[in-house]
Parts: sequence; C-alpha cells; structure tokens
Amino acid sequence: MVTKKENMPVNASVKKYTKIGMIAGAVVAIAVLGVWGLSALRTNMSVEKALSEVTADAVTGADLRIAVVRMDAIQTEAKVLKNLRAQKDSYESKLRDELTKEQKSLENEKKEIEKSQDVLSRDALQRRVADYQNRVAKLQRSLSERAQSIDASFQNALNNIQAKDLDPIIEGIIAKKKLSLVIDGRFARVGGNVSNLDITDDVIKALDKKVSNVKMEKPKGF
Repeated sequence: MVTKKENMPVNASVKKYTKIGMIAGAVVAIAVLGVWGLSALRTNMSVEKALSEVTADAVTGADLRIAVVRMDAIQTEAKVLKNLRAQKDSYESKLRDELTKEQKSLENEKKEIEKSQDVLSRDALQRRVADYQNRVAKLQRSLSERAQSIDASFQNALNNIQAKDLDPIIEGIIAKKKLSLVIDGRFARVGGNVSNLDITDDVIKALDKKVSNVKMEKPKGF
C-alpha cells in the first residue's frame, strides 16, 4: 500500500458545468449620510438639471410581459445535455479505471522495493526509490492534465450548445410570446397561481426538436 505521503491526489475532474441562462440584475441606489450628505446638498441643483433630461415614461402593467425559465431543469432534462454529460462521464470512467490499474501496479512495485532493501546496495536502492517517485509524479501530472482536458472539452461543447441552439431558441420564444423580460427561475419567487409564466417546458421541447446530441471533442490523452 502506498504511504500517505506517496498517495496521488487526483484533481476532481467533475466540475459543475457552467450555469447557463439569464439572470435579472437589480440596481440599488444608496443614500449616504454625514459629510457625503452635505456634499450632495451642495450639488443638488446640478443633479436636478441632469434629471431634466430624463423622461417620466416607464413600463406599465399592461405592457409588461414576464416569463420564468428554469435553467437547472433544462440542464438535467434536455436530450442534448444528457447526451453531453454521458460522454463526459464515459471519459471520467476511463480515467478512474486507469487510476485504479496504475495504483495497483505502484503498490506492487513499492512492495518489491521494500523486499529488496536487504539485497540491493544503498545506491541501487536509492535509484529504484527515485524511479518509483518519478513514476508517481508523472502519473499524477498525467491524470491532472487529462482531467482538466475532459472538463475543457465539456465546457466548449456546452458553450457551443448555448450559443448555437439554446440562446436562439429562448430569443425566438421571447419574440413569439412578445415577452418583455425572462428571469432564471432559480432566482424568482412567484406567488399565486400564475398561468403561462413558466416557459421551461417550451424551451426543452424546442431544444430537443432542434438538437438531440453533440459530439464532444476528444480530450487530450484519450
């Protein structure tokens, strides 16, 4: 068994893939008291003059059409994203299998080194230990680089799906339904029974119809 010092920490190859969608932002004005308050009083006229260029027009309830889309549901239910995750999982499974195989080989080599302590000369033993440590370090670097490559390939495919498929579909639904604002459902709090507010199912159906699978670029080292 490899000692704790020799254990190979493998970077987590599964990162939560990039959250996609729209997030409504809010602008908050903060009034500051004290010295800053006095300063604001001195410039009060200039502020009013600047505001004279701002119209009083604002959206009304009759004009405002809002919808909610649950991006987390799209990530888990859309066919193309399920397919993409399956490809990523397959590469990660291969990497885990290789790690298990290499760990067993290293454990056997360590046992052989321990058995040969009384047989080999000091210099020969040191060379063998150094070779073993170099092999551990090389494997560690390889696993880390390949795990990062899996994640990079997955993220690239995910970004392409968003740019080429998901965003145009959401924009098309906004145009078709004449929506004023679409909010990510994870950040929305809805009260009452509001019909036709959630467009998530519409997005998933349209996305499934447009694309069901995308070939993930083969990660380096596979």
